[in-house]
Amino acid sequence: MIDKLEMFIALANERHFGRAAEAVGVTQPSLSSAIKQLEDQLGVQLVFRGARFQGLTPEGQRVLDWALRIVGDTRTMREEMRALRSGVSGNLRLGVIPTALPMVGRLTVPYLARNPNVQVTILSRTSYEILEEIERLELDAGVTYLENEPLGRVTTQPLYEETYRLLVASSSPLAGRSSVSWKEAAAQPMCLLTSDMQNRRIINRHLAEAGASVEPNVESNSSIALVAHVATGRWASIVTQTIAEMFGKGSGLVAVPIHDGDAHHLVGLIAAWREPHTPVIASLLDEARRIATV
Repeated sequence: MIDKLEMFIALANERHFGRAAEAVGVTQPSLSSAIKQLEDQLGVQLVFRGARFQGLTPEGQRVLDWALRIVGDTRTMREEMRALRSGVSGNLRLGVIPTALPMVGRLTVPYLARNPNVQVTILSRTSYEILEEIERLELDAGVTYLENEPLGRVTTQPLYEETYRLLVASSSPLAGRSSVSWKEAAAQPMCLLTSDMQNRRIINRHLAEAGASVEPNVESNSSIALVAHVATGRWASIVTQTIAEMFGKGSGLVAVPIHDGDAHHLVGLIAAWREPHTPVIASLLDEARRIATV
């Protein structure tokens, strides 16, 4: 039954029989047969069928909710038993918002030192994607904003407060300033993260509170792309302190603090709400508590 539920979750996530079969490492006929057997066992139709996948039935959506709980708890049980035999081990899939990528090593390096048998995969994701993929069991945990938009039912551990800098080339007239206002920042030719990023929505809100707005010439979902444009001397960008610290002295870039308004936002670790957590997640939460600066 557990194997069939895992195949059903894969189908719901991928919305395609072939991709779902590949995700769980079986043939497409095997996956289709498993879904049909699950329907026979439960006595309901789970999937609208046609020439291709057409979505879950209402009963299928309800079974998906149960499947996520059952499979999540089963994985927790398996990991706990493995930890009792041989210590904490396994795979950790960690989604991280782009602005937190420069600091994620502060969490993963000491975590791996304490848990050398864990393999970590770090994936850049938007805050929305992190929540969605944790719910679908595609991510185990995430580093994201904790305060600005609804998180739902998750376990949280604050890590640090995000603050903001105006990033300019050293040739900019603002490069020698000790600080600037949001209005002064908005007056620069600007490149910013795309609007699907929560960081961009936060920046837009602070600009609006200061009576300013920005129409950037360049948008990207990559902070590295923004920094590359700033380095040409033609653009400025509003970045987090963690991004600014990555490009310090000798880079030809200057990060000027933005000091008017209360622009501090909490970033932290989140994981699915579950008691007990898997040993991999429990030890990650312990490490997050140890390194937290807030």
